[in-house]
Amino acid sequence: MKPIRKLLLLLLSCVAPVLATDAWAAPDGAKLYAQNCAACHGESGNGGIGIPLSLPSFQSTVDDVYLKRSIRLGRPGRVMPAFSQLKDAEVDAIVRHLRTWHHGKIPRFDAQPVRGNIQHGKTLFQQHCAACHGQQGEGGRGTGITLSRPRDFPIIPPALQNPGFLAAASDALIKHTLVNGREGTPMVSFSKTGLKDRDLNDIVAFVRSLEKQTPAPSASVLSADSAIISVDSPYDLNTTIENVRRAVGSNNFVLIREQELNSGLVTEDKEDPKQHIIYFCNFSLLNQALATDPRVGLFLPCRITVVEREGKVRLLAVNPKRLSRIFNNAELNEMCDQVTKMYSAIMEEATL
Repeated sequence: MKPIRKLLLLLLSCVAPVLATDAWAAPDGAKLYAQNCAACHGESGNGGIGIPLSLPSFQSTVDDVYLKRSIRLGRPGRVMPAFSQLKDAEVDAIVRHLRTWHHGKIPRFDAQPVRGNIQHGKTLFQQHCAACHGQQGEGGRGTGITLSRPRDFPIIPPALQNPGFLAAASDALIKHTLVNGREGTPMVSFSKTGLKDRDLNDIVAFVRSLEKQTPAPSASVLSADSAIISVDSPYDLNTTIENVRRAVGSNNFVLIREQELNSGLVTEDKEDPKQHIIYFCNFSLLNQALATDPRVGLFLPCRITVVEREGKVRLLAVNPKRLSRIFNNAELNEMCDQVTKMYSAIMEEATL
């Protein structure tokens, strides 16, 4: 065998085990959590927009099945998205990472249904649960436990009628939570309130019956075909810009500024005079939006871009209805629908 060929075979024999180890290495749960979960649940699972996952009373009342299904299915319309793009091994790795915050026993629940009287359970639910979870289990309003904004609870009560929750939580898990409560949250132990075991079964039966009902508006998201609202203008660039400025005022918005689109990104002599952006705001709407979900700061204050290309002028704006869907927050739906209509009214008025 030639010396060069021997050398190549020797190098391959050394590198192959390393490549194989890298290819088959288990996913890094901590890294995946940081990429997909930490922005809402906190770097150490101490909560934020999302619930605190490191809370001992949470960890001790949910099983791994619940965590995996919650990651996979999310909570439609309740901020928590469905991470359907993650591989099973990656979901497993995230759950293993979550469990590093817990040093107690991890519960395991069977899938056997809990039998109970649904009507009696509904009565008990109204008496003991609805004040936090809503009359039909639609959940508390708001998006988390931090940031300076109005909220009714230190931790937002989950929506028990949400399809994602009902698919993730077994009857046994729900009953276990009722029995033990969750220390550090408003959720008390109902076994200490005088309720009998059969009463708890009835509440579980009622919660499970919510699967057969039409999901509440809090479980819906807006549909939007396009991410951009686009309108052609029959006027030249300067006239269109001036029309937008006037239309902003006549639609109860305050004009903030108008500038070249790439201003501040390039030197003044490189700014594109055929691309302008107009910023405007309704401060009452802005405050309401930020109180509902602070992520709206990504697209508010409002803005419309006016662009001239090949002699044609076009108005462009982000479609708030599309953003409501991305944020997965049904509380934003009415607001985003309202802003979409306002954008359309301003753009239509500017191009009449």
